[in-house]
Amino acid sequence: HFKQINDSFGHQAGDAYLQALGAFLHNRARPEDIVCRYGGEEFVLILPDTTLADAQDLAAQLCRDIERLHVEYQGQSLESVTASAGVAAYPEHGLTNQALLLAADRALYQAKAAGRNEVMIAHPVPGQ
Repeated sequence: HFKQINDSFGHQAGDAYLQALGAFLHNRARPEDIVCRYGGEEFVLILPDTTLADAQDLAAQLCRDIERLHVEYQGQSLESVTASAGVAAYPEHGLTNQALLLAADRALYQAKAAGRNEVMIAHPVPGQ
């Protein structure tokens, strides 16, 4: 429900929150990891040489830490947000970048449907 930040504090505050979140994720990443904003309030983390179990653990820890993230905009504390995550791994959930992103995106929507502030593991994509 990130939209509440924009609705309560304005889009510039929402942008500031996304910048803070991006910096937070970048600071938590290893040198070999790739962190990027995928769209809207969605971010993708690419974690080379990471097991599915380790990626799931990291996603859960990041969700807990994001909930405690303190962001200020123009001297005003912004509401905290929660994060949901979908986790997919090569080759279990796809053999291509597109298949992995689709699997992670589907898992993300399952996490949101399960009540948000959740981490879900992807199901194998049919045809893989």
